[in-house]
Amino acid sequence: MRSIRVETSGATVLLTEAPEPKVKDRQTGEIAKDAQSGEVLMRLGVVYIDGGEPSLLQVTLPESGVTEGLALGAPVTLIGLIARPWESVFNGQQRHGIAFRAEAIAPAAISVGAGA
Repeated sequence: MRSIRVETSGATVLLTEAPEPKVKDRQTGEIAKDAQSGEVLMRLGVVYIDGGEPSLLQVTLPESGVTEGLALGAPVTLIGLIARPWESVFNGQQRHGIAFRAEAIAPAAISVGAGA
């Protein structure tokens, strides 16, 4: 399916779940790896606020894309964020959703308005 680039420049993104290795198989504990590079994939949670509308997102990114200095509740920048619709059949039921993937995450600078 097609990937859709997500514009983040006008949004506020806050880290809600620290990065941790993404589990591919919960029964065996196998860690997910990028199909092309073989690099370990990480999963983290953010709240994405755009136009006053908040959304909780789970984002996957390569381990090398996790920058030092991340703090829960702090603003972050998601570099190269894309959304990819998916669908599958599990136990005879059709499921669908949107997977989010980024190239990297870094602490964001907080901009202070002129009136502050």
